[in-house]
Amino acid sequence: MTTIAERKQVLEARLAELDQRLHVIDEELDAHQSKDWEELAVEREEDEVLESMGTSGLHEIEQIRAALARIEAGEYGYCVKCGEEVEPKRLDLLPATPFCSRCAI
Repeated sequence: MTTIAERKQVLEARLAELDQRLHVIDEELDAHQSKDWEELAVEREEDEVLESMGTSGLHEIEQIRAALARIEAGEYGYCVKCGEEVEPKRLDLLPATPFCSRCAI
């Protein structure tokens, strides 16, 4: 069985990974400055993909920070909607989830 301390380590590692990825995305977006129209069009398409990845990453960061706050408050592992315990298998797959499987639907 995974302990809360182990889950916290997983969440913190993922948070660090996302932070690094977002920095890379920001650097890549700033680097696109082609003067060639065709190259600029391709860069803009790539920018849309990078921005989508960045938005997704920011959303996941919010979820992880909320999970870490629940750990600190002693509320981690309990559904924020119904108050029941979140299934350990669910937390193994989605360690930042605030919902049990019934309330996530």
